[in-house]
Amino acid sequence: MPQFNAELYAAFLFAACVVIAAPGPDSLNTLAIGMARGRVEAVAYALGVGVGCLTHTLWAVLGVSALVAASAALFNFVKLLGVAYLLWLGVQALRDKGALRLTPNASSTSGAASARQRFLQGVLTNALNPKVMLFFMAFLPQFADARLGSVAAQMLLMGLTFAIITTVAYALLALGAGTLGARLLRRPALALWLNRCTGVLFIGLALRLVVAERR
Repeated sequence: MPQFNAELYAAFLFAACVVIAAPGPDSLNTLAIGMARGRVEAVAYALGVGVGCLTHTLWAVLGVSALVAASAALFNFVKLLGVAYLLWLGVQALRDKGALRLTPNASSTSGAASARQRFLQGVLTNALNPKVMLFFMAFLPQFADARLGSVAAQMLLMGLTFAIITTVAYALLALGAGTLGARLLRRPALALWLNRCTGVLFIGLALRLVVAERR
């Protein structure tokens, strides 16, 4: 277990909570999925986002983020992967004309499959965002103290902490959005409209990522 500077770690926890509480693509996606698809899928997405945060921690520790930051070609490659994936999600949502599953305790095979898909979606939308990758590279080292031992070990534990806080916060957001969605989506027309809004959201996030620049 790596040692920590108590003051630095407290500052990290405060900063992490502020960052996680700020509205962003992942929180907006969690809200949209919760309202349009229900609590189960939204919570699965939240878990995926948490795992995505862990991948960025590993990249930062291994130095991959620094390599991406230094190479315009690598940055653009990762960015284009993220853009393509978000566009694909948006188009799929716009084309989806099926009935939405809003039962929070659904246990059918199809419901489990949807939850797995949302989990993978959460991982990929977070992991394929180079801006998040570079954020972790710049954020975590600020709260590590080389005098206390391995900086990499400290960063790994902070990244795990960040992922846990993110997962819990987004899961609570997902539960609230899913409950609201279950109450509002009694009419198929409204459910379909929310699904379309989700598609537009994904496409908008893809366009936002297109103009993202290295900093």
